[in-house]
Amino acid sequence: MSLHRLLVVEDDAEMAAMLAAYLQRQGFFVTCADSRASALQALQTGRVDLILLDVSLGDDDGVQICAEIRAAQEVPIIMVSALSADHQRMAGYEVGADDYIAKPFNPDLLLARIRAVLRRTRRSASLIHRRRDAICRFSGWSYDARRDEITAPGGWQASLSARETALLRVFLANPLIPLSREEIAAALDDEEAAEGRAIDMLVNRLRQKTDPELIRTERGTGYVFTAEVARDDG
Repeated sequence: MSLHRLLVVEDDAEMAAMLAAYLQRQGFFVTCADSRASALQALQTGRVDLILLDVSLGDDDGVQICAEIRAAQEVPIIMVSALSADHQRMAGYEVGADDYIAKPFNPDLLLARIRAVLRRTRRSASLIHRRRDAICRFSGWSYDARRDEITAPGGWQASLSARETALLRVFLANPLIPLSREEIAAALDDEEAAEGRAIDMLVNRLRQKTDPELIRTERGTGYVFTAEVARDDG
């Protein structure tokens, strides 16, 4: 199961903080960027499922940033602007924006737009994440999805069962995010596993075969994959 990760690209620090706090309360994982450079960096270093992109970013042009992102990725983009003229909307749509919302807006309306776009796409938006031949690297380890192989920092290959590998994929898709046992079970398509200690036992087996420090128990929640994950396209 992949929790939705949003990137808010907004150079007004107060507005960015307010948006992030609101969206986090709605259950999203939110990262903020305040420029073209920081937005592109966020896309390079982690999966992003949807971008809220302000049209005006100081010296940067949000429409141009949208075009640049769209040329490389299919991540859904909602343009945000204080300019509501039709030609502004058309400029956003012409470069590939999925939706457009004008400031000031009702937060509940924004939330509805975000959920609608995510429902339409029905996919993890980053091509880096979606490619089945990606190689994931984390804390000296690597996981090659093409060969279904996990390699330790010392170069030896860990032997994982199909279920342990599926659990690893769940964690790799959601690094640094607390996952409940119910969410993990749903991602493994085994909701019954949330009952009892089935998930705990599976996590413990994965810890034993990799590095116990990679998976931290989050009291009252579940588990957190503690390493940053970098993905290389094959």
